[in-house]
Amino acid sequence: MIAIRNLRTRCEWDRNMGDEAIRIEGLRKVYAARRGESAKEALSGIDLEIPQGSIFGLLGPNGAGKSTLINILAGLVVKTEGQVTIWGFDQDINPRQSRAAIGVMPQELNMDPFFTPRGALDVQAGLYGVPKSERRTDEILEMIGLTDKAEAYARTLSGGMQRRLLLGKALVHRPQILVLDEPTAGVDIELRQMLWKNVRQLNADGMTIILTTHYLEEAEEMCDEIAIIDSGRVLVRDKTRNLVNRMDSKTLVIEPASAVPQSLPLPDGVSMEQRAGGLLAFTYARSATSPDAILAALRDAGVGISDVSIEQPNLEDVFLQMTRAAR
Repeated sequence: MIAIRNLRTRCEWDRNMGDEAIRIEGLRKVYAARRGESAKEALSGIDLEIPQGSIFGLLGPNGAGKSTLINILAGLVVKTEGQVTIWGFDQDINPRQSRAAIGVMPQELNMDPFFTPRGALDVQAGLYGVPKSERRTDEILEMIGLTDKAEAYARTLSGGMQRRLLLGKALVHRPQILVLDEPTAGVDIELRQMLWKNVRQLNADGMTIILTTHYLEEAEEMCDEIAIIDSGRVLVRDKTRNLVNRMDSKTLVIEPASAVPQSLPLPDGVSMEQRAGGLLAFTYARSATSPDAILAALRDAGVGISDVSIEQPNLEDVFLQMTRAAR
């Protein structure tokens, strides 16, 4: 792999823009009514700031408004009202500069099947006005692992290779911000690991990454901060660890070494679930009960214990709690 610093973003530009890579204020999008349908409000007054140099997760269920938001940032959808500032450029005042500051790797595999990877990257660079002398086509091909397929028609590439090419196309103009829209949907483990390795290096070199994904374990591992949106509104935005720590529940899992009484006295607020293999799972609020209290109740009931573990809450728990509460 090349040193991705050759593809370094131009984050050193000083535009007195503060610490935000993107600032969104009062963003609304209403799709006009179609025959037999009423108008649809996809975004309902979104306020959001995405810090420079972060890996920022944008999460939400299907239909939450994520794609509309991304398409507005990319200049593909016209907003109804609100202000969008990308890398210090107001989208209404400087549309070309704001679009040039962002690269999008879309979820859909949209490419001309008769272009080669080299040709596709060169055409994309030309569309952004990148002079031939400043293009990094060979370096990008090496980064995305397509050097040996540089002259093959895109239609002959596997789905995973085509997805790599989408990443390369998003990088040709050296954007300061990279949007990854469901980048690992349907890809194999090898491609997923390569993608995340590249993303971490790009981020280490100063690029701001915005990630949408339904694989919440990936978002929890990769993202510094996360916003959860639903029905066109931001439900919550915080650092990833802070979000997970909001969950008060934990689960104590034990493997009993002896018979468990049918009636087992437990501390208030503790629920028990029987799992496969004879395991017992005790869910409790950590603010009200400690694991010691549950273990003490088991000892008092004469239950021996072979093994014990604690399951921590994760981002999926937070996501489900927040989106269910909003409905």
